[in-house]
Amino acid sequence: MKLRLNIILFLFALFIIGDKSFSLTDYQIKKICKQEKRKTFCIRNLKEKRFNLQKGNIIEIPIQPYRK
Repeated sequence: MKLRLNIILFLFALFIIGDKSFSLTDYQIKKICKQEKRKTFCIRNLKEKRFNLQKGNIIEIPIQPYRK
């Protein structure tokens, strides 16, 4: 009984929550690239990364060191 309940809850969570992606919207991409020197390159790059993330491919995220 408990096993069936766990399986049902797992499948429910998989189908309901699994379709949602935490990628950027077009508006957020334009807002981020607004201050960049090469806006079109920035927009194209972020849209390509979003597409790869939605397909399930690994994307590379650069990390900048913290400055005081």
